[in-house]
Amino acid sequence: MAMLPKNLSRPEDSQPARTLWFDRKKYLNISFQVQNPKDVQIDIQETYVVLSCKDVDDNNIYNYIALYDKVNKYDSQEKVFDRTITIMLRKSKENVAWPRLQKDPDLKPNWIAVDFDNWRDWENEEDEGMAEYEQYLDMIQDLGTKKVGPPAMDDLDDLSD
Repeated sequence: MAMLPKNLSRPEDSQPARTLWFDRKKYLNISFQVQNPKDVQIDIQETYVVLSCKDVDDNNIYNYIALYDKVNKYDSQEKVFDRTITIMLRKSKENVAWPRLQKDPDLKPNWIAVDFDNWRDWENEEDEGMAEYEQYLDMIQDLGTKKVGPPAMDDLDDLSD
């Protein structure tokens, strides 16, 4: 296990967040499922990722993931939402599929799962990866900056007939 900064050390009474991940040609996406996260601290390094936060019930959440391969920590991003904390990691070796998220093939924590809704076999695809990556980044940035009001419900009268 890599040496962690003191402010990201594992609290005694912590529990891991359910974690979903999927692989793309140039990046990796990890989503930590945490309800109303607060005091979020994320440490992205070339060989590991650490998440430390509190959930809606003030439970200490802590995840340490020793990554399968190296990532570019300077070209990676994170975004905190109401129900998830999403991290996009830029792979050091592009166009190389990751068979698993963690380095150790024998370590299979029950809190890590493949995000099959977003997983796909990209090895035979053309260079759609970069366009998708940029579109995803734009979407994440838009979600953080747009304040959208409640939907108009003026068409509900149509349902009463």
